[in-house]
Amino acid sequence: MCSIIGYKGKQSAAPILVDSLKRMEYRGYDSVGVATFNNGGLFVKKGTGKVLEVNKNLSIDSMSGLIGIGHTRWATHGGVTDKNAHPHSACKNNIAVVHNGIIENYKELKQELTAAGHVFASETDSEVIAHLLEVHSDKGIKGSLIETCKRLKGTYAFVVVFQDGTIAGVRYEEPLIIGVANDGYFVSSDVLGLTLGAACPGFV
Repeated sequence: MCSIIGYKGKQSAAPILVDSLKRMEYRGYDSVGVATFNNGGLFVKKGTGKVLEVNKNLSIDSMSGLIGIGHTRWATHGGVTDKNAHPHSACKNNIAVVHNGIIENYKELKQELTAAGHVFASETDSEVIAHLLEVHSDKGIKGSLIETCKRLKGTYAFVVVFQDGTIAGVRYEEPLIIGVANDGYFVSSDVLGLTLGAACPGFV
């Protein structure tokens, strides 16, 4: 069971994401990663190990940006490696995706996308989501999400950060919770990820 957290607001995203991931550690995990959006670019740091360990090694909580997504992984498809940790991107590196669940038809989709010229960086089922979103990017954000979900078989909840700073979440038979605070918005796979106390006053 993976944990997902996303934030968009007026505060620095990375410290909030790291704190949320620590609160959801009970789910079990083998790797940690965060993507932030800042000054028109997407930046990713991820690695194997516990939240505190990976954060210490990579200084995840010092990443810049007011928008971001985070993830702790419990491996289902692909080994426990840095490359298999989330978030995942696609060929143009202009989106980042974190995913919980299982994409049952990922092998079929991966073969199709590879034949079309897409290059995969991981062994996960989750990465096909990023590539499908890229394929359908000409349909806009909402359109790309709809067309991507039409191709997915299985159960899933995923959150995407797009290069324009939009953050979006989708779920099918997996939990995903939306939260609103005075200074920002949250999306999480667990209510504990939204229990941010003094870090986010006015949380509803």
